Amino acid sequence: MKITVRRGEIQKQRADALVVNLFAGATPSGATAAVDSAVDGQISAAIRLGDFSGASGETLLLYAKDSIASPRVLVVGLGPRESFDSEAARRAAAQAVKTLEGTGCKRIASIMHGGGTGGLEVEAAAQALVEASLLAQYRFEHYRSQPKSTSLKQLTLVESDPSKLIPLRAGAKSGQAIASATAFARDLINHPGHTATPVYLATQARRLARAHGIKTRILDEKAMAKMGMGALVAVGKGSANPPRFICMEHNGHKREQPLVFVGKGITFDSGGLSLKSVSGIVSMKKDMSGAAAVFGAMQAVAELGLPRRIIGLVAAAENMPDGNAFRPGDALQTLSGKTIEILSTDAEGRLVLADALTYAQRFKPAAVIDLATLTGACVTALGHHAAGLFSSDDALCERLILAGQQTHERLWRLPLWPEYRQQIEGDIADMKNSGGPPGGASTAAALLSEFAQGFPWAHLDIAGTSSSDGHRHYLRKGGVGFGVRLLTQLARTW
Repeated sequence: MKITVRRGEIQKQRADALVVNLFAGATPSGATAAVDSAVDGQISAAIRLGDFSGASGETLLLYAKDSIASPRVLVVGLGPRESFDSEAARRAAAQAVKTLEGTGCKRIASIMHGGGTGGLEVEAAAQALVEASLLAQYRFEHYRSQPKSTSLKQLTLVESDPSKLIPLRAGAKSGQAIASATAFARDLINHPGHTATPVYLATQARRLARAHGIKTRILDEKAMAKMGMGALVAVGKGSANPPRFICMEHNGHKREQPLVFVGKGITFDSGGLSLKSVSGIVSMKKDMSGAAAVFGAMQAVAELGLPRRIIGLVAAAENMPDGNAFRPGDALQTLSGKTIEILSTDAEGRLVLADALTYAQRFKPAAVIDLATLTGACVTALGHHAAGLFSSDDALCERLILAGQQTHERLWRLPLWPEYRQQIEGDIADMKNSGGPPGGASTAAALLSEFAQGFPWAHLDIAGTSSSDGHRHYLRKGGVGFGVRLLTQLARTW
């Protein structure tokens, strides 16, 4: 969908539909009042009759006949004014797109949601509108014989105040970049495992390098073995698709401590020799959602031209069972020199991250954040509404939680006490890769903390938030790209 910005009055715009808004319990004012007057008070009449109240998620579609240049007017509810925020603005924009997709509309003209009496900064309001509109329109149609496409082709943001046009354009540009990056991550997650292999992820890193000047280094299995990445190599040994380790640098020339994002890239997780059940295995193409978030965030920071040095690391492997696969009972030596005893080959994500976190140390980072669909235990604890946050650094936690609140990719801090480390004490090695069912999310994080030494570190367990079983607001069924907007916001405000 093409995004444009235009100065003018919304009621005078030529489009297939005009979009205005209303807070719950309010009467039309500003641009909404101007449109109401132009359509002979139909909005006010609907309010008086109780047909529209301005509640969040509520819409009112009117047909204007010849009273204005656009044949349709859509009023979207913003909910209570006192609780309005960027997420409410995103949801209103998404609701408008979903409503108008079911009509013959191709061109939409919209006012900003919350950029006036809603209290949002103009740039933030514009970003929310564009970001959510594009994300709500997302479709994954790569494998359909007859792909479906949306009818909506153009969205114009209309503003009458000339002093707001510069921040409005800036917000619209940011919204486009972040939505595009999130869609990229969604595509990576939604592709089946036979397409999105570790080698495929490496080709995507090279594409980013060509398109955005990101410095990229790819290690194959021989280079990883020579370096000493025994855990990552072991996880990939059972697959015909060889593992890859991917390093991407934005502003790699800068002499400063970088932010480092680390993604678990298990492109398909059968569980290895500790084979998953039929029901548990079916969605395991999504086990590289952490890697997808890192790819998306790297694209976003490059498109936005952020001045900070940012590094993305992806440990990519396919966890499959064959005669070469690693076994329960094996003892693996990691890049750090520490050893891990294998109790379950289905606890492989923490193994590949162990080598990636050790690799991150060479950059002397300002902070390292890893993302992984790591444990079902985290889903049990938090459901699908927040990702688990584990960290060795309180200040980093505060930054991440704030970024999560701003993007509505919410985080909840879980404990990382010494007792969880004791649960994974090894019998024949330094540690074991599973501490059993009790506190499974925390014991997995405790293992990772062994390899995140000497820098501020946070681990995000996104197992419950990486995908959606249905359409919700601007989230579509399938991979949602959780973490792209969160990491980008963290980088923008660092």
